[in-house]
Amino acid sequence: MKLKKELPYLGFILPAFIVYTLLIMFPLLQALGLSLTDWKGVSLDNLHFVGLQNYIDVFYDKQIRLSILNTIIYALFVPAIITVLAIPLSAALNSGMKTKNFQRAAFFFPSVPSALVIGFLWSYIMSPLSYGLLNRVVEFFGGKPVLWLANPKMAMVSVIFVSVWSQLGWHACIYLAQLQSISSDLYEAARIDGANGLQLFFKITVPQLKPAMVTSIMLLMISSLKVFDLPFALTGGGPGYSTTMISQVIIQRGFTDKMYGRSMASAIIFFIFVAVITVIQQKAGEEKA
Repeated sequence: MKLKKELPYLGFILPAFIVYTLLIMFPLLQALGLSLTDWKGVSLDNLHFVGLQNYIDVFYDKQIRLSILNTIIYALFVPAIITVLAIPLSAALNSGMKTKNFQRAAFFFPSVPSALVIGFLWSYIMSPLSYGLLNRVVEFFGGKPVLWLANPKMAMVSVIFVSVWSQLGWHACIYLAQLQSISSDLYEAARIDGANGLQLFFKITVPQLKPAMVTSIMLLMISSLKVFDLPFALTGGGPGYSTTMISQVIIQRGFTDKMYGRSMASAIIFFIFVAVITVIQQKAGEEKA
């Protein structure tokens, strides 16, 4: 009886389930199977089962280890910096200034172009050549040109900066939407009790932003862990391997080096790592909520 009642609803779910199985589950299972082989691509004639050897090789691959470290650094700094900047920015955008709509549009605009477009744009701005706008500004104020993208240490800083610049407005809008749902009665009651601006911000605004904070940080963490397009467009992963991310190495091992087994093994390990991080964040978010 219960199954008959649920049958119409299952009919609505079935198309999505079929698409999910064909586009997500089937490729994932196929990748898992190929990660246990020495497949070189194109033909399956020379495919041999190698067990867990590809997974062992992943941890001995220096480039993969460096890319994992770069990805972790990127995934720690980008969400942290954006969160610290987006909350006060959203509070400023929530003010009653006459130009608030223009300001909101101006801060949101960098999130509209694709990451590839932003990466190529900033690669010209930060270029050490004569057309590099940023170095021209530095020279105008009496400074020496900086190798923003050619110095290994500065390259990662530059990638993080551009990423923060491009995503800050979008996440400020997430916090802004939450801010606008906070009752003004809370602020009025606190002002009557003698609270100043800083106390209002840290005692009322920030605690009320926790749901938005959980959502924003989760989105930032997931996108940062799987980032590929922005660093690739900006630096190509260089100089050396200083800005190479794990997603780039996975693609390189497969399509460039024809080491599909190791590429699949890296992808499976990466998938499990991101899934674990996501579950931990969800649990932490539920506890805070």
